[in-house]
Amino acid sequence: MQPNQQNEVELDNIDMAIITYLQEDATISNAELAKKIDLSPSACLGRCKRLKQSGVIRQFAAIVDERKVGLDVITYVFVSLSPHNRVTTEAFLKSIRRIPNVMECHNISGIHDYLLKIISPSINDYRNFVIDTLIEVPGVGKVETSVVLSTEKLSYKLPLAGRKPVEPKNH
Repeated sequence: MQPNQQNEVELDNIDMAIITYLQEDATISNAELAKKIDLSPSACLGRCKRLKQSGVIRQFAAIVDERKVGLDVITYVFVSLSPHNRVTTEAFLKSIRRIPNVMECHNISGIHDYLLKIISPSINDYRNFVIDTLIEVPGVGKVETSVVLSTEKLSYKLPLAGRKPVEPKNH
């Protein structure tokens, strides 16, 4: 399992099967997973550890229903920075990484610089967040918000079916 030049990690069919099962249910026991992929438990555990150490598996986490814990408003926010330079960008990113309401931050192409996914208990809380926090972040020049009315699909499983394993390159 070595990274290749495209930053992909070399994976075989067994690794892909492990990833597929873990995406379905990360709480599966090692013994059960080993049985499903026809490996010994020790070999399966070793592969799982390598997948985690190599960064293929970033983390194991509980996926919480935001609405059931009172976080009812999801917004996608386009942010344009001003001025455009490395210092502004680094200051912006340093601040954004510390704000718990910002669930995702993506550097994007087009007329805006970043797309943020922000979660809030209410639309009023979101409004206050924008005024009190977001526009105070260094470099934020313009903010445009889209409010999620409903979520029709939400998946955390990567579409691995049909993908060929990344095999070692001949050197």
